Amino acid sequence: MLLSTTDTIYGKKIVRHLGLVRGNTIRARHIGRDIMAGLRNVVGGEISDYTKMMGESREQAIDRMIEDAQRLGANAIVGVSFATSMVMQMAAEILVFGTAVVVE
Repeated sequence: MLLSTTDTIYGKKIVRHLGLVRGNTIRARHIGRDIMAGLRNVVGGEISDYTKMMGESREQAIDRMIEDAQRLGANAIVGVSFATSMVMQMAAEILVFGTAVVVE
């Protein structure tokens, strides 16, 4: 599956637009990670546990978007974009969306 943040894919011709596709995941924070994050906040530096969790969340959301596009018969997704929002005090949603297309 080809993915592009632009509305086109260089060297390919879009022959059909199939519509909006999306994938999302909601992740809750872990109290143990929060304690370590608090300590890291005091001394500074990257909070690697959260970096890893957010990376895994993005990949899961992308995988779900690709599955959505494949159900429509797409071989590419253009205009891919991410959004993040808090859904409750200790949980965030990662949403990825784009337009499913068929390219030649």
